[in-house]
Amino acid sequence: MSPYEAARAAGTEEEIPMYDLVIRSSRVLIEHGATPGFAPAAVAITAGVIRAIEPLDAALEATLDLTLPADQVLQPGIVDTHVHVNEPGRTDWEGFASATRAAAAGGVTTIIDMPLNSIPPTTTAAALELKRAAAGPQASVNVGFWGGAIPANLGALQPLHDAGAFGFKAFLSPSGVDEFPHLTPEQLEAAAAEIAGFGGLLVVHAEDPAVLERSQNAGGTDYLDFVASRPDAAEDAAIARVIDVVRRTGVRAHILHLSSAQVLPRLAAARAEGLPITVETCPHYLSFAAESIADGATAFKCCPPIRGEDNRDLLWQGLVDGVIDLIASDHSPATRELKLGHGGDFGLAWGGISGLQLSLPAVWTAARDRGINLAQVLHWMARATAGFVGLPAGAITVGAEADLVAFAPEEHFTVTVDALRHKNRVSAFDGSTLFGRVHTTWLAGVVVYAAGDDAAGAPGASARQPAGRLLSAR
Repeated sequence: MSPYEAARAAGTEEEIPMYDLVIRSSRVLIEHGATPGFAPAAVAITAGVIRAIEPLDAALEATLDLTLPADQVLQPGIVDTHVHVNEPGRTDWEGFASATRAAAAGGVTTIIDMPLNSIPPTTTAAALELKRAAAGPQASVNVGFWGGAIPANLGALQPLHDAGAFGFKAFLSPSGVDEFPHLTPEQLEAAAAEIAGFGGLLVVHAEDPAVLERSQNAGGTDYLDFVASRPDAAEDAAIARVIDVVRRTGVRAHILHLSSAQVLPRLAAARAEGLPITVETCPHYLSFAAESIADGATAFKCCPPIRGEDNRDLLWQGLVDGVIDLIASDHSPATRELKLGHGGDFGLAWGGISGLQLSLPAVWTAARDRGINLAQVLHWMARATAGFVGLPAGAITVGAEADLVAFAPEEHFTVTVDALRHKNRVSAFDGSTLFGRVHTTWLAGVVVYAAGDDAAGAPGASARQPAGRLLSAR
């Protein structure tokens, strides 16, 4: 029984609560048993928390009562568990102010920041505090932090865990920055045993350095040559090693940014064995295919690489089958010079894709073309990602924080880099036509983005104050 029904049944209408905000929509993603689905509803919010979910036409008292247009749905905010913000140390690449504004504009209400490419990397509790100090006054959305496992901090990971890091990222091959070296097989085993000992989480960039060394070529502008330098076998060998380590140590492990569908049978077998392994892929692997990437188009360079069209289709099938658990952006920005300033040479360009602001419409566009519904997309990008890191987010339920998005799934737009809020406006999605426009993003019931804020100098664009919270692992 709702507060309204209880008050009316008792004949005490004067005690009916006043809410801060009511948002009404003919399509709200709410729980239907174990499966969320869209239904008409009014969502009532007080002090940043969802207090009631009532019928669409319920007579609710609120300071502000909004009804979304018929073409907009009300959905939970996206939880992006793989974002490189780079502050402190490389804030000319990205920073918390620009990254979280971009997140809000893309309907992302929580990000988990990677331990590199900041300087220092987040490999000690002291470095985590530097991150918190940088993010706190600037964050427009909620921010949590991964720690890192590198050779120098093995044996001393628990203080970082106790300080609130959500887990530990490790590279099995060179990371691309000197201050975050990769782990040898022996060091991976030691890190896994240590992390398992205190119940932590190991997240892995899984490419095998020996395979990469054998496959190395002279670089150049040919995209398929770049793909050949980072073959499927590199992911397969590295993931096989991770599975073996999980089997021996019992560590909970997560495979980051899976690009090779060839590894899916191996991962499915590990899951069937009961091993605690989860897997993510990324919007760019689900949106693009190697056959369509032009030579010299270094905006598309990422590691591991975007592979062929058949591979992309199999990644989608891996999601549908449940072998891949979630989708995260792997937002990895750099300056325009690092990304585009090497004459199209894939061997020299920075390997990372800026996708934070566009991740939701990009995935929805590709899913829509495959007949996959929006509720399923939001499961992969909000509910599953939140559950992966143990956050009570990603769903519209009574008692949850009101991290919400008004989203028009059938509205399409053409991406132009000048409209992006990333610090360096470079995007592999530039010129793409995408479906799904974010109209409003609320964080704990406060508007942190509204359509019209996009343009420089638009009303409210500079007036919105950062409202994000800093998160710690539970």
